[in-house]
Amino acid sequence: MLYNRPNAPVDRPRRLRRRWVSMTFLTLLGVGLGLLLGWPAPASALTPRHFDELSFPSLPEVQVPAFDRYQLPNGLVVYLMEDHELPLVSGSATFRTGSRFEPAEQVGLASLTGEAMRLGGTANLSADALNEALERRAAAIETGFDIAAGSASFDALAEDTEDILALFADVIQRPAFAQDKIDFLKRQARGGIARRNDSPDSITSREFRKRVYGVDSPYARTVEYATLDAIDREDILDFYRASIRPEQTILGIVGDFDRTTMKRLIEQRFGPWRGAGTPLAVTPLPEVAQAETGVFVVDQPQMTQSSVQIGHLGGMVNYPDHAALSVMNEVLNGFSGRLFNEVRSRQGLAYSVYAFWAPRFDHPGLFIGGGETRTEATVPFVQSVKAEMNRIRQAPITAAELAQAQDAVLNSFVFNFQTPSQALNRLIRDEYYGYPADFIFQFQAQVKTTTAQDVLAAAQARLDPDQLVILIVGNQAGITPALSTLSPDGQVTTLDITIPPPAA
Repeated sequence: MLYNRPNAPVDRPRRLRRRWVSMTFLTLLGVGLGLLLGWPAPASALTPRHFDELSFPSLPEVQVPAFDRYQLPNGLVVYLMEDHELPLVSGSATFRTGSRFEPAEQVGLASLTGEAMRLGGTANLSADALNEALERRAAAIETGFDIAAGSASFDALAEDTEDILALFADVIQRPAFAQDKIDFLKRQARGGIARRNDSPDSITSREFRKRVYGVDSPYARTVEYATLDAIDREDILDFYRASIRPEQTILGIVGDFDRTTMKRLIEQRFGPWRGAGTPLAVTPLPEVAQAETGVFVVDQPQMTQSSVQIGHLGGMVNYPDHAALSVMNEVLNGFSGRLFNEVRSRQGLAYSVYAFWAPRFDHPGLFIGGGETRTEATVPFVQSVKAEMNRIRQAPITAAELAQAQDAVLNSFVFNFQTPSQALNRLIRDEYYGYPADFIFQFQAQVKTTTAQDVLAAAQARLDPDQLVILIVGNQAGITPALSTLSPDGQVTTLDITIPPPAA
Protein backbone atom coordinates (compact mmCIF):
# COMPACT_ATOMS: atom_id res chain seq x y z
CA MET A 1 0.00 0.00 0.00
CA LEU A 2 1.01 3.64 -0.45
CA TYR A 3 1.38 4.22 3.29
CA ASN A 4 4.06 1.55 3.56
CA ARG A 5 6.33 2.91 0.87
CA PRO A 6 9.82 3.45 2.49
CA ASN A 7 10.35 6.93 1.01
CA ALA A 8 6.90 8.36 1.81
CA PRO A 9 6.92 11.35 4.18
CA VAL A 10 5.74 10.53 7.71
CA ASP A 11 2.88 13.09 7.50
CA ARG A 12 1.54 11.76 4.18
CA PRO A 13 -1.32 9.81 5.79
CA ARG A 14 -2.53 12.95 7.63
CA ARG A 15 -2.52 15.05 4.46
CA LEU A 16 -4.39 12.29 2.59
CA ARG A 17 -7.04 12.12 5.29
CA ARG A 18 -7.57 15.91 5.16
CA ARG A 19 -7.83 15.78 1.36
CA TRP A 20 -10.36 12.90 1.59
CA VAL A 21 -12.51 14.86 4.07
CA SER A 22 -12.42 17.97 1.85
CA MET A 23 -13.29 16.01 -1.28
CA THR A 24 -16.12 14.18 0.52
CA PHE A 25 -17.56 17.48 1.76
CA LEU A 26 -17.45 19.02 -1.71
CA THR A 27 -19.01 15.91 -3.24
CA LEU A 28 -21.87 15.87 -0.76
CA LEU A 29 -22.36 19.63 -1.20
CA GLY A 30 -22.55 19.18 -4.98
CA VAL A 31 -25.03 16.33 -4.69
CA GLY A 32 -27.17 18.34 -2.27
CA LEU A 33 -27.21 21.43 -4.52
CA GLY A 34 -27.99 19.24 -7.54
CA LEU A 35 -30.93 17.67 -5.76
CA LEU A 36 -32.16 21.04 -4.50
CA LEU A 37 -31.88 22.82 -7.84
CA GLY A 38 -32.88 19.86 -9.98
CA TRP A 39 -35.86 18.67 -7.93
CA PRO A 40 -38.89 19.14 -10.16
CA ALA A 41 -41.83 21.16 -9.01
CA PRO A 42 -45.13 19.31 -8.82
CA ALA A 43 -46.45 18.95 -12.34
CA SER A 44 -49.17 17.13 -14.15
CA ALA A 45 -46.53 14.90 -15.77
CA LEU A 46 -46.02 13.17 -12.41
CA THR A 47 -49.69 12.62 -11.77
CA PRO A 48 -50.45 8.89 -11.93
CA ARG A 49 -52.31 8.00 -15.09
CA HIS A 50 -54.92 5.34 -15.70
CA PHE A 51 -53.53 2.29 -17.47
CA ASP A 52 -55.74 3.05 -20.46
CA GLU A 53 -53.71 6.23 -21.01
CA LEU A 54 -50.35 4.46 -21.08
CA SER A 55 -48.68 3.67 -24.38
CA PHE A 56 -45.81 1.34 -25.11
CA PRO A 57 -43.73 0.76 -28.23
CA SER A 58 -44.43 -2.33 -30.28
CA LEU A 59 -42.36 -5.40 -29.51
CA PRO A 60 -39.44 -5.84 -31.92
CA GLU A 61 -39.66 -8.52 -34.58
CA VAL A 62 -38.09 -11.78 -33.46
CA GLN A 63 -34.92 -12.64 -35.35
CA VAL A 64 -33.48 -16.16 -35.23
CA PRO A 65 -29.68 -15.88 -34.86
CA ALA A 66 -27.54 -17.17 -37.71
CA PHE A 67 -26.78 -20.88 -37.49
CA ASP A 68 -25.17 -23.72 -39.40
CA ARG A 69 -26.85 -27.07 -39.99
CA TYR A 70 -24.92 -29.95 -41.49
CA GLN A 71 -24.68 -33.72 -41.30
CA LEU A 72 -21.74 -36.02 -40.68
CA PRO A 73 -21.24 -39.14 -42.85
CA ASN A 74 -22.38 -41.31 -39.90
CA GLY A 75 -25.80 -39.61 -39.96
CA LEU A 76 -25.31 -37.24 -37.00
CA VAL A 77 -27.14 -33.94 -37.59
CA VAL A 78 -25.33 -30.89 -36.19
CA TYR A 79 -26.56 -27.36 -35.42
CA LEU A 80 -24.06 -24.62 -34.51
CA MET A 81 -25.01 -21.15 -33.29
CA GLU A 82 -22.36 -18.66 -32.18
CA ASP A 83 -23.11 -16.28 -29.30
CA HIS A 84 -20.21 -14.20 -28.02
CA GLU A 85 -22.07 -12.21 -25.38
CA LEU A 86 -20.69 -14.36 -22.53
CA PRO A 87 -17.67 -16.69 -22.37
CA LEU A 88 -19.89 -19.77 -22.13
CA VAL A 89 -20.67 -22.75 -24.34
CA SER A 90 -23.53 -25.21 -23.99
CA GLY A 91 -24.61 -28.18 -26.02
CA SER A 92 -27.32 -30.78 -26.30
CA ALA A 93 -27.83 -34.12 -27.99
CA THR A 94 -31.39 -35.24 -28.74
CA PHE A 95 -31.86 -38.97 -29.24
CA ARG A 96 -34.75 -40.57 -31.13
CA THR A 97 -36.00 -42.81 -28.33
CA GLY A 98 -38.25 -42.60 -25.28
CA SER A 99 -40.10 -44.59 -22.67
CA ARG A 100 -42.99 -45.21 -25.08
CA PHE A 101 -40.69 -47.74 -26.81
CA GLU A 102 -39.77 -49.76 -23.72
CA PRO A 103 -41.41 -53.18 -23.23
CA ALA A 104 -44.63 -53.14 -21.17
CA GLU A 105 -43.14 -55.63 -18.73
CA GLN A 106 -40.09 -53.39 -18.18
CA VAL A 107 -41.61 -49.99 -17.49
CA GLY A 108 -38.81 -47.85 -16.06
CA LEU A 109 -36.15 -49.17 -18.46
CA ALA A 110 -35.82 -45.92 -20.42
CA SER A 111 -35.61 -43.79 -17.29
CA LEU A 112 -32.92 -46.02 -15.78
CA THR A 113 -30.94 -45.98 -19.03
CA GLY A 114 -31.04 -42.20 -19.28
CA GLU A 115 -29.97 -41.60 -15.69
CA ALA A 116 -27.32 -44.33 -15.57
CA MET A 117 -25.61 -42.98 -18.72
CA ARG A 118 -24.27 -40.06 -16.72
CA LEU A 119 -24.29 -41.40 -13.18
CA GLY A 120 -22.32 -44.54 -13.96
CA GLY A 121 -19.23 -42.86 -15.42
CA THR A 122 -17.58 -43.90 -18.67
CA ALA A 123 -15.23 -46.55 -19.96
CA ASN A 124 -12.39 -44.04 -19.46
CA LEU A 125 -13.45 -42.36 -16.21
CA SER A 126 -15.14 -43.72 -13.12
CA ALA A 127 -18.24 -41.92 -11.86
CA ASP A 128 -16.22 -40.15 -9.14
CA ALA A 129 -13.44 -39.18 -11.55
CA LEU A 130 -15.99 -37.79 -14.00
CA ASN A 131 -17.63 -35.75 -11.25
CA GLU A 132 -14.27 -34.37 -10.14
CA ALA A 133 -13.26 -33.47 -13.70
CA LEU A 134 -16.47 -31.49 -14.16
CA GLU A 135 -16.31 -29.81 -10.75
CA ARG A 136 -12.76 -28.60 -11.34
CA ARG A 137 -14.00 -26.71 -14.40
CA ALA A 138 -17.37 -25.59 -12.98
CA ALA A 139 -19.00 -27.57 -15.80
CA ALA A 140 -21.99 -29.89 -15.96
CA ILE A 141 -23.16 -32.87 -18.02
CA GLU A 142 -26.68 -34.29 -17.66
CA THR A 143 -28.60 -37.10 -19.37
CA GLY A 144 -32.17 -38.36 -19.26
CA PHE A 145 -35.04 -39.97 -21.18
CA ASP A 146 -38.69 -38.90 -21.19
CA ILE A 147 -41.73 -40.33 -22.99
CA ALA A 148 -40.87 -39.12 -26.50
CA ALA A 149 -37.10 -38.45 -26.56
CA GLY A 150 -33.76 -38.87 -24.88
CA SER A 151 -31.29 -36.08 -24.21
CA ALA A 152 -27.82 -35.23 -23.02
CA SER A 153 -26.53 -31.72 -22.32
CA PHE A 154 -23.42 -29.89 -21.17
CA ASP A 155 -22.51 -26.41 -19.92
CA ALA A 156 -18.95 -25.12 -19.80
CA LEU A 157 -16.74 -22.07 -19.75
CA ALA A 158 -15.55 -21.21 -23.24
CA GLU A 159 -11.93 -21.83 -22.28
CA ASP A 160 -12.80 -25.41 -21.25
CA THR A 161 -14.89 -26.26 -24.31
CA GLU A 162 -12.48 -28.74 -25.85
CA ASP A 163 -12.05 -30.72 -22.62
CA ILE A 164 -15.76 -30.75 -21.75
CA LEU A 165 -16.77 -31.70 -25.29
CA ALA A 166 -14.44 -34.69 -25.00
CA LEU A 167 -16.11 -35.73 -21.73
CA PHE A 168 -19.54 -35.16 -23.27
CA ALA A 169 -18.70 -37.42 -26.22
CA ASP A 170 -17.38 -40.01 -23.80
CA VAL A 171 -20.62 -40.03 -21.77
CA ILE A 172 -22.69 -40.44 -24.94
CA GLN A 173 -20.56 -43.02 -26.74
CA ARG A 174 -18.90 -44.99 -23.95
CA PRO A 175 -21.04 -45.01 -20.77
CA ALA A 176 -19.90 -47.61 -18.25
CA PHE A 177 -23.31 -48.30 -16.68
CA ALA A 178 -21.65 -49.21 -13.40
CA GLN A 179 -23.67 -51.87 -11.58
CA ASP A 180 -23.52 -50.08 -8.23
CA LYS A 181 -25.04 -46.94 -9.80
CA ILE A 182 -27.78 -48.99 -11.46
CA ASP A 183 -28.55 -50.57 -8.08
CA PHE A 184 -28.67 -47.10 -6.52
CA LEU A 185 -31.09 -45.82 -9.18
CA LYS A 186 -33.33 -48.86 -8.73
CA ARG A 187 -33.45 -48.32 -4.96
CA GLN A 188 -34.33 -44.69 -5.62
CA ALA A 189 -37.10 -45.76 -8.03
CA ARG A 190 -38.47 -48.18 -5.45
CA GLY A 191 -38.66 -45.34 -2.98
CA GLY A 192 -40.60 -43.32 -5.54
CA ILE A 193 -43.10 -46.17 -5.98
CA ALA A 194 -43.60 -46.39 -2.22
CA ARG A 195 -44.30 -42.62 -1.99
CA ARG A 196 -46.35 -42.13 -5.13
CA ASN A 197 -49.65 -41.85 -3.27
CA ASP A 198 -48.41 -39.21 -0.82
CA SER A 199 -49.51 -36.26 -2.98
CA PRO A 200 -53.19 -35.87 -3.99
CA ASP A 201 -52.17 -33.81 -7.02
CA SER A 202 -49.86 -36.60 -8.22
CA ILE A 203 -52.63 -39.17 -7.77
CA THR A 204 -55.07 -37.00 -9.73
CA SER A 205 -52.72 -36.41 -12.65
CA ARG A 206 -51.60 -40.06 -12.84
CA GLU A 207 -55.06 -41.58 -12.63
CA PHE A 208 -56.57 -39.05 -15.04
CA ARG A 209 -54.02 -40.01 -17.71
CA LYS A 210 -54.80 -43.69 -17.14
CA ARG A 211 -58.52 -43.08 -17.65
CA VAL A 212 -57.95 -41.07 -20.85
CA TYR A 213 -55.08 -42.99 -22.49
CA GLY A 214 -55.70 -46.39 -20.90
CA VAL A 215 -53.97 -48.24 -18.09
CA ASP A 216 -51.65 -50.07 -20.50
CA SER A 217 -50.89 -47.12 -22.79
CA PRO A 218 -47.21 -46.13 -22.98
CA TYR A 219 -48.42 -42.55 -22.40
CA ALA A 220 -49.87 -43.47 -19.00
CA ARG A 221 -47.99 -46.51 -17.69
CA THR A 222 -46.32 -46.33 -14.29
CA VAL A 223 -43.29 -48.16 -13.03
CA GLU A 224 -44.04 -50.94 -10.54
CA TYR A 225 -41.85 -53.11 -8.33
CA ALA A 226 -42.37 -56.02 -10.75
CA THR A 227 -41.36 -54.06 -13.86
CA LEU A 228 -38.34 -52.66 -12.03
CA ASP A 229 -37.26 -56.11 -10.89
CA ALA A 230 -37.48 -57.32 -14.52
CA ILE A 231 -34.70 -54.93 -15.59
CA ASP A 232 -31.02 -55.85 -15.33
CA ARG A 233 -27.82 -54.26 -16.59
CA GLU A 234 -27.88 -56.17 -19.86
CA ASP A 235 -31.38 -54.85 -20.61
CA ILE A 236 -30.11 -51.32 -20.03
CA LEU A 237 -27.15 -51.90 -22.34
CA ASP A 238 -29.43 -53.26 -25.05
CA PHE A 239 -31.81 -50.30 -24.80
CA TYR A 240 -28.86 -47.90 -24.86
CA ARG A 241 -27.35 -49.51 -27.98
CA ALA A 242 -30.69 -49.43 -29.77
CA SER A 243 -31.39 -45.80 -28.78
CA ILE A 244 -28.11 -43.90 -28.75
CA ARG A 245 -26.80 -43.95 -32.29
CA PRO A 246 -25.42 -41.18 -34.54
CA GLU A 247 -28.11 -41.58 -37.20
CA GLN A 248 -30.77 -41.08 -34.48
CA THR A 249 -29.14 -38.03 -32.87
CA ILE A 250 -29.28 -34.26 -33.34
CA LEU A 251 -26.34 -32.39 -31.78
CA GLY A 252 -26.65 -28.68 -31.07
CA ILE A 253 -23.98 -26.34 -29.70
CA VAL A 254 -24.40 -22.64 -28.87
CA GLY A 255 -22.07 -20.11 -27.30
CA ASP A 256 -18.71 -18.41 -27.45
CA PHE A 257 -16.75 -20.50 -29.96
CA ASP A 258 -15.18 -20.27 -33.38
CA ARG A 259 -17.26 -22.15 -35.93
CA THR A 260 -14.34 -23.61 -37.85
CA THR A 261 -12.65 -24.84 -34.69
CA MET A 262 -15.90 -26.31 -33.36
CA LYS A 263 -16.51 -28.24 -36.58
CA ARG A 264 -13.03 -29.72 -36.30
CA LEU A 265 -13.66 -30.75 -32.66
CA ILE A 266 -17.01 -32.32 -33.53
CA GLU A 267 -15.48 -34.27 -36.39
CA GLN A 268 -12.74 -35.44 -34.05
CA ARG A 269 -15.06 -36.52 -31.22
CA PHE A 270 -18.19 -37.65 -33.09
CA GLY A 271 -17.02 -38.47 -36.62
CA PRO A 272 -15.77 -42.01 -35.80
CA TRP A 273 -18.92 -42.83 -33.78
CA ARG A 274 -20.90 -45.81 -35.06
CA GLY A 275 -23.99 -47.50 -33.67
CA ALA A 276 -23.92 -51.10 -32.48
CA GLY A 277 -26.63 -53.73 -32.70
CA THR A 278 -30.15 -53.24 -34.04
CA PRO A 279 -31.62 -49.70 -34.04
CA LEU A 280 -34.72 -49.03 -31.99
CA ALA A 281 -37.93 -49.30 -34.02
CA VAL A 282 -39.34 -45.80 -33.54
CA THR A 283 -42.08 -46.15 -36.16
CA PRO A 284 -44.94 -46.60 -36.15
CA LEU A 285 -45.73 -44.72 -32.96
CA PRO A 286 -48.03 -46.35 -30.41
CA GLU A 287 -51.69 -45.84 -31.29
CA VAL A 288 -53.73 -43.48 -29.15
CA ALA A 289 -57.49 -43.58 -28.53
CA GLN A 290 -59.56 -42.47 -25.55
CA ALA A 291 -59.98 -45.40 -23.19
CA GLU A 292 -62.81 -44.41 -20.83
CA THR A 293 -65.40 -41.77 -19.98
CA GLY A 294 -67.40 -41.18 -16.81
CA VAL A 295 -67.01 -40.13 -13.20
CA PHE A 296 -64.19 -41.64 -11.14
CA VAL A 297 -63.19 -41.17 -7.52
CA VAL A 298 -60.14 -42.00 -5.43
CA ASP A 299 -61.49 -42.03 -1.89
CA GLN A 300 -59.17 -40.34 0.60
CA PRO A 301 -61.16 -39.95 3.87
CA GLN A 302 -58.39 -37.93 5.54
CA MET A 303 -58.65 -35.08 3.03
CA THR A 304 -60.55 -31.83 3.66
CA GLN A 305 -60.48 -30.72 0.04
CA SER A 306 -60.83 -32.32 -3.38
CA SER A 307 -58.33 -32.42 -6.22
CA VAL A 308 -60.22 -32.51 -9.52
CA GLN A 309 -59.38 -33.06 -13.18
CA ILE A 310 -61.91 -32.92 -16.02
CA GLY A 311 -61.22 -33.49 -19.69
CA HIS A 312 -60.63 -35.87 -22.56
CA LEU A 313 -58.17 -36.78 -25.30
CA GLY A 314 -56.71 -33.73 -27.04
CA GLY A 315 -54.82 -33.23 -30.26
CA MET A 316 -51.54 -32.20 -31.85
CA VAL A 317 -49.68 -28.96 -32.38
CA ASN A 318 -50.03 -29.16 -36.15
CA TYR A 319 -53.83 -29.06 -36.09
CA PRO A 320 -55.05 -26.27 -38.39
CA ASP A 321 -56.97 -24.64 -35.52
CA HIS A 322 -54.05 -24.71 -33.07
CA ALA A 323 -53.83 -20.91 -33.05
CA ALA A 324 -57.55 -20.51 -32.31
CA LEU A 325 -57.28 -23.05 -29.49
CA SER A 326 -54.34 -21.12 -28.00
CA VAL A 327 -56.50 -17.98 -28.01
CA MET A 328 -59.30 -20.00 -26.38
CA ASN A 329 -56.87 -21.02 -23.62
CA GLU A 330 -56.21 -17.38 -22.80
CA VAL A 331 -59.94 -16.61 -22.63
CA LEU A 332 -60.47 -19.44 -20.15
CA ASN A 333 -57.38 -19.05 -17.97
CA GLY A 334 -55.36 -16.49 -16.06
CA PHE A 335 -56.39 -13.69 -13.72
CA SER A 336 -58.56 -12.14 -16.42
CA GLY A 337 -59.95 -15.47 -17.65
CA ARG A 338 -63.49 -16.70 -17.37
CA LEU A 339 -62.71 -19.55 -14.99
CA PHE A 340 -60.85 -17.38 -12.49
CA ASN A 341 -63.47 -14.64 -12.54
CA GLU A 342 -66.52 -16.89 -12.47
CA VAL A 343 -65.58 -20.06 -10.59
CA ARG A 344 -63.03 -18.65 -8.16
CA SER A 345 -63.88 -14.98 -7.67
CA ARG A 346 -67.65 -14.72 -8.16
CA GLN A 347 -68.78 -18.14 -6.93
CA GLY A 348 -65.91 -18.75 -4.50
CA LEU A 349 -65.73 -22.43 -5.41
CA ALA A 350 -61.98 -22.92 -5.94
CA TYR A 351 -58.53 -22.37 -4.52
CA SER A 352 -57.22 -22.84 -8.06
CA VAL A 353 -58.98 -23.49 -11.35
CA TYR A 354 -57.87 -24.02 -14.97
CA ALA A 355 -58.84 -25.55 -18.31
CA PHE A 356 -56.64 -25.71 -21.39
CA TRP A 357 -56.00 -27.50 -24.66
CA ALA A 358 -52.57 -29.15 -24.28
CA PRO A 359 -51.46 -30.62 -27.64
CA ARG A 360 -48.33 -32.67 -28.30
CA PHE A 361 -46.02 -32.69 -31.31
CA ASP A 362 -46.42 -36.25 -32.56
CA HIS A 363 -49.22 -37.81 -30.53
CA PRO A 364 -52.55 -36.57 -29.15
CA GLY A 365 -52.30 -34.60 -25.94
CA LEU A 366 -55.09 -33.70 -23.53
CA PHE A 367 -57.84 -31.22 -23.02
CA ILE A 368 -57.72 -30.86 -19.28
CA GLY A 369 -59.45 -28.73 -16.67
CA GLY A 370 -59.67 -28.86 -12.93
CA GLY A 371 -58.34 -27.42 -9.71
CA GLU A 372 -58.69 -27.70 -5.95
CA THR A 373 -61.84 -27.01 -3.94
CA ARG A 374 -63.44 -27.59 -0.55
CA THR A 375 -64.85 -31.08 -0.05
CA GLU A 376 -68.43 -29.86 0.24
CA ALA A 377 -68.03 -27.68 -2.89
CA THR A 378 -66.78 -30.49 -5.13
CA VAL A 379 -69.93 -31.07 -7.19
CA PRO A 380 -70.76 -27.35 -7.67
CA PHE A 381 -67.12 -26.81 -8.67
CA VAL A 382 -67.25 -29.52 -11.35
CA GLN A 383 -70.60 -28.24 -12.62
CA SER A 384 -69.30 -24.68 -12.82
CA VAL A 385 -66.13 -25.69 -14.74
CA LYS A 386 -68.25 -27.76 -17.15
CA ALA A 387 -70.59 -24.80 -17.61
CA GLU A 388 -67.68 -22.60 -18.71
CA MET A 389 -66.45 -25.31 -21.08
CA ASN A 390 -69.93 -25.41 -22.63
CA ARG A 391 -70.33 -21.62 -22.71
CA ILE A 392 -67.23 -21.14 -24.85
CA ARG A 393 -68.73 -23.67 -27.32
CA GLN A 394 -72.11 -21.97 -27.50
CA ALA A 395 -71.41 -18.33 -28.37
CA PRO A 396 -68.53 -16.27 -29.77
CA ILE A 397 -66.17 -14.64 -27.30
CA THR A 398 -66.40 -10.85 -27.04
CA ALA A 399 -64.24 -8.46 -29.03
CA ALA A 400 -62.50 -7.41 -25.80
CA GLU A 401 -61.77 -11.02 -24.87
CA LEU A 402 -60.40 -11.72 -28.33
CA ALA A 403 -58.11 -8.69 -28.28
CA GLN A 404 -56.81 -9.46 -24.78
CA ALA A 405 -56.21 -13.12 -25.59
CA GLN A 406 -54.43 -12.36 -28.87
CA ASP A 407 -52.20 -9.83 -27.12
CA ALA A 408 -51.35 -12.35 -24.41
CA VAL A 409 -50.37 -15.03 -26.93
CA LEU A 410 -48.44 -12.65 -29.20
CA ASN A 411 -46.68 -10.81 -26.36
CA SER A 412 -45.48 -14.13 -24.92
CA PHE A 413 -44.10 -15.11 -28.31
CA VAL A 414 -40.85 -13.22 -27.69
CA PHE A 415 -40.11 -15.41 -24.68
CA ASN A 416 -39.51 -18.33 -27.04
CA PHE A 417 -36.41 -16.51 -28.26
CA GLN A 418 -34.99 -14.75 -25.18
CA THR A 419 -31.61 -16.39 -25.68
CA PRO A 420 -29.82 -18.06 -28.60
CA SER A 421 -30.09 -21.34 -26.66
CA GLN A 422 -33.88 -21.13 -26.75
CA ALA A 423 -33.85 -20.39 -30.46
CA LEU A 424 -31.52 -23.33 -31.13
CA ASN A 425 -33.59 -25.70 -28.98
CA ARG A 426 -36.69 -24.77 -30.98
CA LEU A 427 -34.92 -25.46 -34.28
CA ILE A 428 -33.83 -28.86 -33.01
CA ARG A 429 -37.28 -29.70 -31.68
CA ASP A 430 -38.92 -28.81 -34.99
CA GLU A 431 -36.51 -31.05 -36.88
CA TYR A 432 -36.93 -33.88 -34.37
CA TYR A 433 -40.70 -33.90 -34.83
CA GLY A 434 -40.64 -33.15 -38.55
CA TYR A 435 -42.03 -29.61 -38.39
CA PRO A 436 -40.95 -26.83 -40.79
CA ALA A 437 -38.30 -24.48 -39.41
CA ASP A 438 -40.69 -21.52 -39.62
CA PHE A 439 -43.57 -23.34 -37.95
CA ILE A 440 -43.71 -21.02 -34.95
CA PHE A 441 -43.79 -17.97 -37.23
CA GLN A 442 -46.69 -19.52 -39.12
CA PHE A 443 -48.41 -19.91 -35.76
CA GLN A 444 -47.72 -16.27 -34.90
CA ALA A 445 -49.31 -15.11 -38.16
CA GLN A 446 -52.35 -17.33 -37.56
CA VAL A 447 -52.90 -15.91 -34.07
CA LYS A 448 -52.92 -12.37 -35.51
CA THR A 449 -55.73 -13.27 -37.92
CA THR A 450 -57.80 -15.41 -35.52
CA THR A 451 -61.41 -14.28 -35.16
CA ALA A 452 -64.07 -14.89 -32.52
CA GLN A 453 -65.79 -17.21 -34.99
CA ASP A 454 -62.54 -19.19 -35.38
CA VAL A 455 -62.40 -19.68 -31.61
CA LEU A 456 -66.04 -20.77 -31.50
CA ALA A 457 -65.54 -23.23 -34.37
CA ALA A 458 -62.39 -24.68 -32.75
CA ALA A 459 -64.11 -25.06 -29.37
CA GLN A 460 -67.09 -26.78 -30.98
CA ALA A 461 -64.84 -29.12 -32.98
CA ARG A 462 -62.34 -30.00 -30.25
CA LEU A 463 -64.23 -29.89 -26.92
CA ASP A 464 -66.62 -32.80 -26.44
CA PRO A 465 -68.84 -32.75 -23.32
CA ASP A 466 -69.91 -36.35 -24.03
CA GLN A 467 -66.34 -37.68 -23.78
CA LEU A 468 -65.38 -36.24 -20.40
CA VAL A 469 -63.40 -38.06 -17.76
CA ILE A 470 -64.23 -36.50 -14.37
CA LEU A 471 -61.79 -37.62 -11.70
CA ILE A 472 -61.93 -36.59 -8.04
CA VAL A 473 -59.42 -37.37 -5.32
CA GLY A 474 -60.98 -36.57 -1.93
CA ASN A 475 -63.21 -37.58 0.94
CA GLN A 476 -66.14 -39.19 -0.87
CA ALA A 477 -68.38 -39.36 2.20
CA GLY A 478 -68.04 -35.61 2.76
CA ILE A 479 -68.98 -34.66 -0.80
CA THR A 480 -72.57 -33.39 -0.91
CA PRO A 481 -74.48 -33.57 -3.15
CA ALA A 482 -73.12 -36.98 -4.09
CA LEU A 483 -70.82 -37.48 -7.04
CA SER A 484 -73.53 -39.59 -8.73
CA THR A 485 -75.31 -36.33 -9.62
CA LEU A 486 -72.46 -35.64 -12.08
CA SER A 487 -73.13 -38.80 -14.09
CA PRO A 488 -76.12 -39.15 -16.47
CA ASP A 489 -76.62 -42.76 -15.33
CA GLY A 490 -75.62 -42.14 -11.73
CA GLN A 491 -72.55 -44.35 -12.05
CA VAL A 492 -69.37 -43.50 -10.15
CA THR A 493 -66.31 -45.75 -10.43
CA THR A 494 -64.14 -46.04 -7.34
CA LEU A 495 -60.48 -46.51 -8.22
CA ASP A 496 -58.12 -48.70 -6.23
CA ILE A 497 -54.67 -47.11 -6.07
CA THR A 498 -53.15 -49.74 -3.78
CA ILE A 499 -49.51 -50.22 -4.72
CA PRO A 500 -48.77 -53.84 -5.72
CA PRO A 501 -46.23 -55.10 -3.18
CA PRO A 502 -42.73 -56.15 -4.22
CA ALA A 503 -42.03 -59.82 -4.76
CA ALA A 504 -40.88 -61.75 -1.72
